[in-house]
Amino acid sequence: MSPAEDAALLLGIVRRHLRSLRIGLEQEYPEEDWGFIAQQAMEKLLKAWLVLADRRPPRLHHHKELASLAEQPLDGRLAALQVFAVEARYEEGPFPLPASREELLALLESELERCERAVSRCVRRTGI
Repeated sequence: MSPAEDAALLLGIVRRHLRSLRIGLEQEYPEEDWGFIAQQAMEKLLKAWLVLADRRPPRLHHHKELASLAEQPLDGRLAALQVFAVEARYEEGPFPLPASREELLALLESELERCERAVSRCVRRTGI
């Protein structure tokens, strides 16, 4: 598969994560679970940028490292989701979200759109 096709597969998973986040906007939905899905969405977005650049994403889960490797900006609120990758799943909390769910979801949706535009440009450029 081409880098654009591989990136598009990852973005499909991101879209699924974002659907779950929209469903979980109710405050009864556990914050740690919401944060974990948001963290996963951001991780896959960063890995999609690496794939789009025809690079193999490393088996890393740290947003700051992935953003650096992908040479992509990383909003501090999205970087702060990192705690939900491991600590919030295995340690006693509380683990508050770095911003409201709605704000984080809007940031993730914006990042998804930005990456989708890059995939579209790559497809137009390469014809794949």
